[in-house]
Amino acid sequence: MLKNVTPLLSPELLKVLSEMGCGDEIVLADGNFPSAAVARRLIRADSANVNALLDAVLSVIPLDTNAEGPLALMGNAPAQSEPPIWNRLRYLVERHEGERKFQVLERDAFVERAKRAYAIIATGDRELCASIILRKGLVVLDSKDFRL
Repeated sequence: MLKNVTPLLSPELLKVLSEMGCGDEIVLADGNFPSAAVARRLIRADSANVNALLDAVLSVIPLDTNAEGPLALMGNAPAQSEPPIWNRLRYLVERHEGERKFQVLERDAFVERAKRAYAIIATGDRELCASIILRKGLVVLDSKDFRL
């Protein structure tokens, strides 16, 4: 157990997030996403939802500020309006990282990008169109972080 770290960040997930370098991507996948079929590294988080997991992940990694699309959502082509979860995801990103632009990818393009991701976290989230891709940025040393 660790203090000040949510249990959503399992030892396996913390290891993967630490291993990722700047520019590596991770997918937070809803329960309908074909995670096991496309993942290079699969982490199960079946009791988590994407909202809570996004909040936890962004508490320990930054997004890439140099990338054109550090965030990608899977589009819902047949629907006319945005899924309600997208506003909640935007809110969480803004809370941690400030205002950021999201790419919306059509399903096949999202799955192809997910195949190249460093890892996929498979949640049990039943909300439609909740999957999101995050591109990790630089973790910089702040002088106050370096204490003897």
